Amino acid sequence: MKYKVIFSCLAFLFFSAFTLKEKPVTIFLIGDSTMADRSTASGSPERGWGQMLPCFLNGLIRVENHAACGRSSLSFIREGRWQAVLDRLQAGDYVIIQFGHNDEKTDTALHTVPGGSFDENLRRFVRETREKGAYPVLMNSIVRRNYPPTPETPHQYIYEKEGNTLVDTHGEYLLSPRRIAHEMDVPFVDMAKLTHDQVAEMGPELSKKLFMWILPGRYPSLPQGKVDNTHLNIWGSKVFAAIAAKALSQKVPRLSKYIRYIDPQTVQDTETTCFGQSTGTVIVNGIPWF
Repeated sequence: MKYKVIFSCLAFLFFSAFTLKEKPVTIFLIGDSTMADRSTASGSPERGWGQMLPCFLNGLIRVENHAACGRSSLSFIREGRWQAVLDRLQAGDYVIIQFGHNDEKTDTALHTVPGGSFDENLRRFVRETREKGAYPVLMNSIVRRNYPPTPETPHQYIYEKEGNTLVDTHGEYLLSPRRIAHEMDVPFVDMAKLTHDQVAEMGPELSKKLFMWILPGRYPSLPQGKVDNTHLNIWGSKVFAAIAAKALSQKVPRLSKYIRYIDPQTVQDTETTCFGQSTGTVIVNGIPWF
């Protein structure tokens, strides 16, 4: 009888070694519309870069995109969106934090102050992520396509005539994530600089292909066309997701095993899906990213 018990235990352990699976890891994304999943129901080509991040992952890690249009770090907390993430967050998961576009707005439901309330919200995201045994990653905002007639021209969303110099619009809101990352020893991805460099390299005309510069009649959902220098189209979101994936593989080495390297140039900007199983070096405008 004793030998039967021992044999049963050994058999259980043997088969368990082959049946137990490692807990799947999830990347949670929190941020605004530039990161968020956008509806494809209306045929609009607008996408957030976080929506395309899975295109650059190998399927062994999941993405939950909780970024939402029009939200700041303040409203994301007040509306219970952050609590919804915490309720799902497990030890070993990751939280990528990117706010700023709407924190800048004067609306009291959105506005935060760099060096004050904005920093405090970022600290809260980091602290509460770690309390769950998960890993925070801080990013600053992606660049806005802003080519004013002269570098000194006050920012407008659209100019009658554009210049040749890409000018930042986010100011000190870009500094807070870097500051909190240093203060709390958190990986930091300077998406502002990385995307600024990309847009500046492409220049004022070619960079329109990344953003929601839509000709009239091209999409039934936008019969009059659109000019939007903040939000990305399908191809632009893939290019920025490629930039983010490369940076994550460098700044968070534990994530590098999940990254796959795809060339956004191989897919037309009208394609609404990822890249299938193709692989290769990411080359954007002649620039090798990997």
